[in-house]
Amino acid sequence: MDKQALERTERLEEAVAHLTRITDDLSGIVARQEGEIARLLRRLDLLMEREAEREAEGGTIPLADQRPPHW
Repeated sequence: MDKQALERTERLEEAVAHLTRITDDLSGIVARQEGEIARLLRRLDLLMEREAEREAEGGTIPLADQRPPHW
């Protein structure tokens, strides 16, 4: 191989190594986000169940949703 071909091969190998590292980093990020999303969905389900139970019990309007007395 001539010098230009070797330089081009080296640049391509560097680019592939860089892209491989970025892909691995992004894969880790996606895996962490998947776990966080699953945890948040479980919490949301629990909150929805709790609210449904409160409504089924005939609970009053939560204080945050009531109008202040001066209105």
